[in-house]
Amino acid sequence: MVDQPARYAITLPGPTGSHGPPEVVLVHATGETTGEGLPVYADEAGQLRVEIHDGVAQPVDVQPAEGRHTSWHAQPMP
Repeated sequence: MVDQPARYAITLPGPTGSHGPPEVVLVHATGETTGEGLPVYADEAGQLRVEIHDGVAQPVDVQPAEGRHTSWHAQPMP
């Protein structure tokens, strides 16, 4: 298995229809893995939990709402 970074910056879109700026959230490795063996990352509060594969973060605990984009850019952080 390839070593994964300990943390990522996730870029979330602004509120729908507001033309607001995106929000950048830092997530860190939790030590957990998904059923597919991907590491789980979470924000400091533990509210945003994602899996990351090839620079794309996707939520692991939430089913996407219809019409909502749930694939976000993930940038490895030092």
